[in-house]
Amino acid sequence: MKVVEITKKGDPSVLKIKEVADPSLKPNQLKVKVKASGINFADILARQGLYQDAPPLPCVVGYEVSGIVSEVGKELSPSWLGKEIICITRFNGYADTVYVSPMQVFEKPKSFTFSQAAAIPVNYLTSYGLLVVMGSLKKGETVLIQNAGGGIGLSALQIAKHLGAKTIGTASPSKHERLKAMGLDHPVDYRKSDWEKEILRLTDKKGVDLIIDPLGPTSWKKSLKLLRHCGRLGIFGASEMSSNSPFNILGSLKTLISMPWIHPLGLLNNNRGIFGLNLGHMWHESERMQKWGQEILQGERDGWVKPHVDREFKLEEAAEAHQYIEDRKNFGKVILLP
Repeated sequence: MKVVEITKKGDPSVLKIKEVADPSLKPNQLKVKVKASGINFADILARQGLYQDAPPLPCVVGYEVSGIVSEVGKELSPSWLGKEIICITRFNGYADTVYVSPMQVFEKPKSFTFSQAAAIPVNYLTSYGLLVVMGSLKKGETVLIQNAGGGIGLSALQIAKHLGAKTIGTASPSKHERLKAMGLDHPVDYRKSDWEKEILRLTDKKGVDLIIDPLGPTSWKKSLKLLRHCGRLGIFGASEMSSNSPFNILGSLKTLISMPWIHPLGLLNNNRGIFGLNLGHMWHESERMQKWGQEILQGERDGWVKPHVDREFKLEEAAEAHQYIEDRKNFGKVILLP
């Protein structure tokens, strides 16, 4: 089988295509011929040596794929054979073949291409957990989506619109018109020094009810100040840790030192909440993931879940794909095609 391996920590050039032997199929596994693999920012952090959950190097990363079941373990029904499916993978997704258990699988909707299907698991499960489960977003409330033009940003926008919330999103100006076309009420240029004032203006100085923020300490401090009473801040990443010098330990330490100091009494007195979501730490919650996934796929049947694929790269072009994301060029999901 063919895989893309992170050979050592470094820039995108450390990603190398490699042929490896197929592992043995376990009795409770499905062997899947991969048609598309999703790329996530955690993969980039893993390549840079900044993702604590990554396997030891050299390793193969990748949390999500879509494909066709090509072989079935002896404990499973032969009816799986030939099914088009979506898979959540615990790494090893940058490959032309993966091995998964049925609890990691959802049936691929016929209306989706394989690339659209591979854009579902991480983006939509994360957004669903942030907005619906932990963020309790309600109709008429206002949500601020940081990095609205990314894959999770666009999926969060669709969920927020479905819930009837008012939406504000930070993004570079080149993405504003496309975001408005997709239903964002108010795009905000995060590169302007006074972007917080613009959000307060848009909310009549009340602040927002829910903020989802994947950026890091500098942004989290600003986000906390923008919450109205009973507001919630959902943290799901720290992309500030990534830089043009990815192996710069001092840069990472600077990010850690700049973490906001949060005291329970401060949250109490300001009637605010803060929570985190890391999908990679929920492998023991497979039943919960299945429930969330079915709710999302019902959204496909109802017509409001529409995964947006920005660009596809061949598996051999994984380094180019990583660079494309690091350069903040993507609008939506970036996909690898074996």
